[in-house]
Amino acid sequence: MPDVRIVDVTDDASFALVPPCADPGFDHRSCDYWEDAERGSKAARAAWFEPLVPASAEPVRAEPEPAFNPFAPAASRSPSANPFARSDDDPLAGNPFAPRRPARPQASGDTPRKLGLLGRGLAIFGSYAKVLLVDDVPAVYTQFGPLSAYPRALHLRELYPQLPRSPLPAVITCIATTTEARGGGHARFLIGAVCEDLGGRGFAAVEAYPERGARADATSAANPEFWRSVGFAIAVDDDRYPVLRREL
Repeated sequence: MPDVRIVDVTDDASFALVPPCADPGFDHRSCDYWEDAERGSKAARAAWFEPLVPASAEPVRAEPEPAFNPFAPAASRSPSANPFARSDDDPLAGNPFAPRRPARPQASGDTPRKLGLLGRGLAIFGSYAKVLLVDDVPAVYTQFGPLSAYPRALHLRELYPQLPRSPLPAVITCIATTTEARGGGHARFLIGAVCEDLGGRGFAAVEAYPERGARADATSAANPEFWRSVGFAIAVDDDRYPVLRREL
């Protein structure tokens, strides 16, 4: 039996596991088709794989902090030296008696651009993508999240007023299997895991927006038949962009 495991894409190491598209003209690692409703593209863009570090960046020299003066005016005192000073980001940050809060996960500022997009919701929503590995080899990639993260999905949904408006669903924008891994049922297994995960995050439903008639390697949203095979039903039938929905 092959060893199958699922990894959330949250950092550089997991982002490196994202497999290439079956069609070399496209690439999940540089696609912003769903994030940018106006100019988004699925094309492979090598520059997107580089960290976002300005070429002229120079190390910032830390200024020495003045010694704490209890008689100085409050405005001139260093916030870090005053244990009762209030932080705008966290009202309990300066309280030495308050329990320490765990650091929230977030993508660093020098990550590749696509990883930065996937990391926007880490602190609140959690991961936006998963990779399924078979014997430690990346086989399937999927991307998902709240509607607010994917303006193109939101735009497509607005074309169909008959869809339920409340509660808003989560969306699965991409599901893609490598050529070598096809036929093993791995994509279905991964979608099942994503639906269980989204249900645990509080969503009542999830939607997908496949494109009818597209070549298998030219679409990242699969076809209606695939979604029906994993428990989705046609919520809105359309000659080109049907909406598939699954209650969680």
